Amino acid sequence: MKSNVFVVLSAAAVLNAAEIHPAQPGGFTVHEWGTFTSIAGEDGAAIYWDVLAGKDDLPGFVDSRGYRCLKSRISGTVRMETPVLYFYSPRALDVRVTVAFPKGLVTESYPPARYQGDQRSRTGGAEWNNVKVEPHTTPDLPAESAPSRYYAARATDAAPVTVGAQHEKFLFYRGVGSFAVPLSARLSADGKVVVANLSTDPVPLVMLFENRGGRLGYRSADAVSGTLSLSPPSLDGSLPQLCGHLEDTLVAQGLFRKEARAMVETWRDSWFEEGSRLIYIVPSPAVDAILPLQVDPAPSQTARVFVGRIELITPETRQAVEAAVAAHDPSVVDRYGRFLDPILNRLSVADPAGASRFQQFRATVVGSVIAPACR
Repeated sequence: MKSNVFVVLSAAAVLNAAEIHPAQPGGFTVHEWGTFTSIAGEDGAAIYWDVLAGKDDLPGFVDSRGYRCLKSRISGTVRMETPVLYFYSPRALDVRVTVAFPKGLVTESYPPARYQGDQRSRTGGAEWNNVKVEPHTTPDLPAESAPSRYYAARATDAAPVTVGAQHEKFLFYRGVGSFAVPLSARLSADGKVVVANLSTDPVPLVMLFENRGGRLGYRSADAVSGTLSLSPPSLDGSLPQLCGHLEDTLVAQGLFRKEARAMVETWRDSWFEEGSRLIYIVPSPAVDAILPLQVDPAPSQTARVFVGRIELITPETRQAVEAAVAAHDPSVVDRYGRFLDPILNRLSVADPAGASRFQQFRATVVGSVIAPACR
């Protein structure tokens, strides 16, 4: 294992990845990427959390099964964000796809899926019974005038798919789950982040990222099998270099170059926003256990590459939010967004005497800024 401030994959590693995964696969191929987002508690484990309200970043045509702007009320340890399934085939194909989610609930999809499981117990996956994979076609894809990160995922060479009357370049779904993520991340007294791999498989990449007022840096380690400590990075990094590093890593894990670029572009504004977090590659066996995937007919090649994000509530973050509360500054909502509620809860626990002040800020300032987004 190696750890340093800036790690760039060797040209040979990237070339080998390109050779293993050619730009135009010869057989039926399925690729998927997605993100698991969690928040580390004081002991390093993922905590249960709610987002404050429904700032909706999906187009209106995405099926939300009634959860649009209400998903904030579903508590869980993990937000499963924007998995997309790409299909490559030399000929037209009819496919059945099932994604199980035994410890979570799929809340959105497009084209609309048939939802599985028990909505009351908040478990269940999604099923698309008749997916028509249609290479060499250019159907009109739905779009709205409002900007959305959703559209960046279309910039690939994947075949269009049709389900019923809906056309897209992928199958999309989202959800909320309650399960342990493969890593724990605990802040030590000396300011370091103690990372422990809780799974039996090496974590291909762990990256400690920090952004303070637009100044950013990262420190990374690869093939993490045990426990390591990462010091806070120097805030003199380059966002293009960071994006290139992450894109190369995604390619080495099995994605095609355009898929990796689409994933980074989709989440650039979120992964690298204000605050501190771990960004890591989820081991493939963990992905298969969390989200069992079945495709019929079976593809000749499948790659599933998920990025984990663990938000860290550092002393610097707590101080910044506490100062904003004291100043009644609503701009803190833009800086910390959906993570502001667990930050305020952490402040309330640490300072019981000031708990009412933090909760009043949550109810007035935060509510007035976020809640109207879905009205």
